[in-house]
Amino acid sequence: MESSVAAVVVAAGRGLRAGGAVPKQYRSLTAGSPIRQVLSAFIQHEAIGAVQAVIHPDDAARFAQACDGLDILPAVMGGTTRQASVLAGLEALSDREPQIVLVHDAARPFASKALISRSIAAAKHSGAAIPALLLTDTVKAVDAAGVVVETLDRNRLRTVQTPQAFAFKPLLAAHRRAAAEGLANFSDDAALAEWAGLMVTVFEGESGNVKLTTTDDFARAESAAFGALGDVRTGSGYDVHAFGDGDHVMVGGVSIAHERGLIGHSDADVVLHALTDAILGALAEGDIGVHFPPSDPQWRGASSDRFLAFALDRTRARGGRIAHLDITLVCEAPKISPYRDAIRARIAEIASLPLGRIGLKATTSERLGFTGRREGMAAFATATVRLPWGSHD
Repeated sequence: MESSVAAVVVAAGRGLRAGGAVPKQYRSLTAGSPIRQVLSAFIQHEAIGAVQAVIHPDDAARFAQACDGLDILPAVMGGTTRQASVLAGLEALSDREPQIVLVHDAARPFASKALISRSIAAAKHSGAAIPALLLTDTVKAVDAAGVVVETLDRNRLRTVQTPQAFAFKPLLAAHRRAAAEGLANFSDDAALAEWAGLMVTVFEGESGNVKLTTTDDFARAESAAFGALGDVRTGSGYDVHAFGDGDHVMVGGVSIAHERGLIGHSDADVVLHALTDAILGALAEGDIGVHFPPSDPQWRGASSDRFLAFALDRTRARGGRIAHLDITLVCEAPKISPYRDAIRARIAEIASLPLGRIGLKATTSERLGFTGRREGMAAFATATVRLPWGSHD
């Protein structure tokens, strides 16, 4: 990875116009929260050596949860304006002194690798460049009364996106100067760069690089994401663990008090183990034992949500989405029904999925077999995964 290129991801806004109780960058989407999708896209680009997120102080816990396991720099706190937040991100990178910096909004989770590559190339060429799209509709200027006063020449107009790309030192200097002069109302970094006297060029943006702002935006994004993934696969998983000494069992990431524990190299969570195998099966990428062998001491006592997160990241790395997860748990005890909603919620949280895409049933084996004799627990899981055509055919 080149240390000369860094990315600042701005995620300090509240974004509540999109509806829901949490800022839009942390909303649950089938492909993962927008902020996780954005950060993953930059991390996975081979030309980017550092990714700096800028978040709201109230979102520290949400951010840690949404970005668990991602190789990024520690987040810094943003300011009261987008401009102040970008400056905070740039200052955090100042010791690294990257040659190029990309500034991107966390509410634009669909920027492609090709777009990121174009932004880097454009910044290296001109020092300041932004992705832009041609207008296809006629544009009118109107006055306060709603009367048309001018028809604008759309051939000279562009709609602008992120990532916006700059030589690092000039952009940092421009931000510092604007802050010193008390100027805080620039609509984007390009406007600030123009004010500072930098020449800003444009490069080709992407129509799919939309900014999620309203509830309708989220609905369209989900529909478009699924519509583009025509390779629908189903994987199955199975896991079993015997009872042993202990005072609780881990089931789907939830600790349940019980007279005995489950024996296993990790935390012996049969539900998360079965789900991990189901997803890996749909991807045709082995099973949990291949990636996390019991012989490796580093996994002794490990929390099984790490295994599930690994399988989910493998899915995202191939451009895929989890459509549905379904589990059947088999045991005589403990009684699962009081914990059913908590287990579904925890799995939805780990997978960044809506609760309606998590199914969970619990049953006994009518006192037959090892589960009927209360010797252990078993779980069967099915994962429906959607991938782009041609993904590892």
